[in-house]
Amino acid sequence: MKIVTIGGGAAGFFGAVTCATAYPHSQVTLLEASSQPLAKVRISGGGRCNVTHACFDPALLVQAYPRGSKALRGAFTRFQPKDTIAWFEARGVHLKTEADGRMFPVTDNSQTIVDCLFNAATAAGVHIRTATPVQSIVATPDSRFRIGLKNGEIIIGDRVLIATGSNPLGYRWAKALGHHIEPPVPSLFTFTIPDRRLQDLAGVSVSNACLRLPEAGSTLQEQTGPLLITHWGLSGPGVLKLSAWGARFLRDRHYHTPLSVNWLPQHSQDSLRQLLLNVKSQLPQRQITTSCPVLLPKRLWVSLVASAGIGEQQRWAELSKKSLNQLIAELTQGCYQITGKGVFKEEFVTCGGVSLKEVDFKTMESRICPGLYFAGEILDIDGITGGFNFQSAWTTAWLAGQAIGNNS
Repeated sequence: MKIVTIGGGAAGFFGAVTCATAYPHSQVTLLEASSQPLAKVRISGGGRCNVTHACFDPALLVQAYPRGSKALRGAFTRFQPKDTIAWFEARGVHLKTEADGRMFPVTDNSQTIVDCLFNAATAAGVHIRTATPVQSIVATPDSRFRIGLKNGEIIIGDRVLIATGSNPLGYRWAKALGHHIEPPVPSLFTFTIPDRRLQDLAGVSVSNACLRLPEAGSTLQEQTGPLLITHWGLSGPGVLKLSAWGARFLRDRHYHTPLSVNWLPQHSQDSLRQLLLNVKSQLPQRQITTSCPVLLPKRLWVSLVASAGIGEQQRWAELSKKSLNQLIAELTQGCYQITGKGVFKEEFVTCGGVSLKEVDFKTMESRICPGLYFAGEILDIDGITGGFNFQSAWTTAWLAGQAIGNNS
């Protein structure tokens, strides 16, 4: 049986290796348009490669996927982070877990993962063809596939796995083969926020803040996590999570919408009020700007105090009820205006892709075009930052690879 995998990324390699290992008598060919396969693996995690996340309960794991959680629930019972760890360890690559649950190779070098996948593919007998762009995929009357290459060559495959990520060509081929494509929109991005309160604070970070998109109503849950002030606005895991969950809402608003920031989610408004009143009574002669009683960077505290209308020399004893209320509002429900989106380093994730209703998640085979399989980001699946997008790639590719060479 001739099996063709299109796309030399994480999902393409993992699917090809799984298939060639499970069905050694099959002829597995991997086609990659560029001369450098696994490019996204190389740059992920700042060049360290965030392979997966140390979450081993499928019910909890799926909560990290704004789109695809329902479909992945069963898939993760068959191949989950424990299996990913075991797969790489069996090939000599050991992973380590960081405090936030992200898992990296102990070498802290993505080249370790690239080499492992490449060597595994070679050992399994996968025929890897780089610099080989595909131009068309057509289903033939005899239930095979005619793959036209840009150089004019034609390849005939009995089964095809499309693992082209968010490349528009992959969507075009899937659509031509009968699939509905959920419109792809960016996910995992930073917020552009030109605001005087954030000016000159680039590099200041908060360990835990709570973010909300007020105009989204109850459709989007608030997200909490570390926050980083940048030259252009806000970044950090909290922002990236909210951008993932709010990807479609934000796109519909052309990335112009209010953002509510609670810099102190560990406090209720009442407990914060009591804390500030205690400081006022115990340290009445201290300047407010120089005596920060909450867990915030000093520069941020000074900026928020000023934006509440409190003078630089003002003492706690002079804090009026009105100013106290304004300060509490700034600290717990500051209103900022998003005016655009930035990028998250060189990593790019989209939501959207092949409609999940049209794919059998036991095998990753198309319900519309027999013999056609999908894996990775071409599907309408995306996870928050932290290794979740790679895990869905490994899982869907493994399921496809286990099924694609089966003659029964």
